[in-house]
Amino acid sequence: MRAAAVQLNSNEDKERNLAQADELTRAAAADGAELIVLPEKFNVLGTHEHYRAGAETLEGETIGWARRAAAELGIDLVAGSIVEQREGREKLSNTSVHVGPDGDIRGVYRKIHMFDVVVAGVEYRESESEEPGGEIVVSELADGEPLGMTVCYDLRFPELFRILAVRGATVISLPAAFTQVTGEAHWEILVRARAIENQTFMVAAGQVGVHPDDKRSFGHSMIVDPWGEVLAVVEGGDPGFCTAELDFQHQHEVREKLPSLANRVASAYAWPEEARV
Repeated sequence: MRAAAVQLNSNEDKERNLAQADELTRAAAADGAELIVLPEKFNVLGTHEHYRAGAETLEGETIGWARRAAAELGIDLVAGSIVEQREGREKLSNTSVHVGPDGDIRGVYRKIHMFDVVVAGVEYRESESEEPGGEIVVSELADGEPLGMTVCYDLRFPELFRILAVRGATVISLPAAFTQVTGEAHWEILVRARAIENQTFMVAAGQVGVHPDDKRSFGHSMIVDPWGEVLAVVEGGDPGFCTAELDFQHQHEVREKLPSLANRVASAYAWPEEARV
């Protein structure tokens, strides 16, 4: 299977963002990609006000585009994430949607971990307008391979990725908008670590450049194999995409020769009631 990670520079202009996503999705498909992953909040990226104004349901414009594009191009498309408005809920969801080559929605994952942090003196408070999801999701690609679904800040929570692997995921999608500061420090090492720990392919699609409210994303979208090798990366600070072959036979050999998943001792693991931090 050939996979692609698409890198975008999204802002508050939904029409512009969707046009850019459509162009690069079509270019990646023309390059042979059968699985394409878009970045976090690819249709609207900005302030809380922008998110409230641009939020959609799964029947809205953005996922409608994703379904048409996936069916026309005959691809598995992970429509990064969108800011989703759900009926009866005051807060929004940061929602990743997997669409199959038939145009049907195959998986819906709502980001579990809220990005409430201070980075280089800049405060990010995702929970101001969004609520966390509560379900771990493994979808299924057209060829039957299990797809684990995550979003951005989830990358710092290895227990989520381990559960996805234990539930059978062979590929994990990671739409992201990693900050410039944390990206320079941790992006590649964390993506590679999650791939190595769980012996999965990681398709990590990031935002890049400056967005409203003068926030900057790191980019460096990449595809990593189960041995931790970076198969492809988008270099530089511009939108684009990278592609790589996902060799599932190689993955099988890695898991067979170094069976860390099979060697888990589940009975020995017990979570403390709370973290001492």
